[in-house]
Amino acid sequence: MDAAATLREYLAYLHAIKHYSQATLDAYNRDVTSFISFLKDSRTHQFLDVDADDVRSFISLRRRQGLASSSSQRLLSSLRGFYRYLLKDKLIEVNPVADVRAPKKEKKLPQLLDVDQMDQLLADEGQQVLEIRDHAMLEIMYSSGLRLAELVGLNNNDIDQRAGQVMVTGKGNKTRYLPVGGAALKAVARWQKERQLLLAGDESALFISRRGTRLSRRAVQLRLKIRAQSVLSGVKLHPHMLRHSFASHLLESSGDLRAVQELLGHSNISTTQIYTQLDFQHLSKVYDQAHPRARKPRKD
Repeated sequence: MDAAATLREYLAYLHAIKHYSQATLDAYNRDVTSFISFLKDSRTHQFLDVDADDVRSFISLRRRQGLASSSSQRLLSSLRGFYRYLLKDKLIEVNPVADVRAPKKEKKLPQLLDVDQMDQLLADEGQQVLEIRDHAMLEIMYSSGLRLAELVGLNNNDIDQRAGQVMVTGKGNKTRYLPVGGAALKAVARWQKERQLLLAGDESALFISRRGTRLSRRAVQLRLKIRAQSVLSGVKLHPHMLRHSFASHLLESSGDLRAVQELLGHSNISTTQIYTQLDFQHLSKVYDQAHPRARKPRKD
């Protein structure tokens, strides 16, 4: 049976019965055609006589060629639909793609700043009232690993200067107490004095706008972006990057994953384990640079 003709019939079916868009049809056509070409090149089987191993070999080849895991999932979906159609028309007895699982999506590692970049970001304590506020926000986000929502949700009396801690309300309305470093405590105390100049009425928020009201998430994002542009060339700073930096730097220094989990407020340690990958990257880099037998052999 002619594979190209069968594919045209399948695409016509998708167009007439399923009402797929032309873009979707083009994608299906590319995906199935590439598999048929693979079978011809490998001279293994005809398109009606393939098994799950043939499909896996094809996906593995495409992955080695640089196909992203998300594209692999789409590719498998296209093949699964095509062979489902052949099964429906009784051209095959078993769908060879039915039990083939797509590769897991790569976990995108969090973006973060290294220690030197953090020092640059925090070096300027500011002179104007909003600069002093912004510096305090940066310090406490990095010192305690706060989420953006936790930062803007802080009230003025949530900071305990004497105990060196902050009360935070996180996801699920759960409250936790976090240590605050000396630099952050100093920055917040300085801001609290300036805060009185902007305060409107009985506003309880720790971080307020020039109008004296609780600062919004969007406002924090914009202020941090502006701050980074002035001191860190090419870095697109977002609030969560400070939380990632806090977690990675703490784990790198202590190696205590459970403590980092508690400080971040993660209910499941598997969420925290992403930072062990970052730490391993750092250790691998140090090893490659320092170990006398780490250098890769030359190719003759």
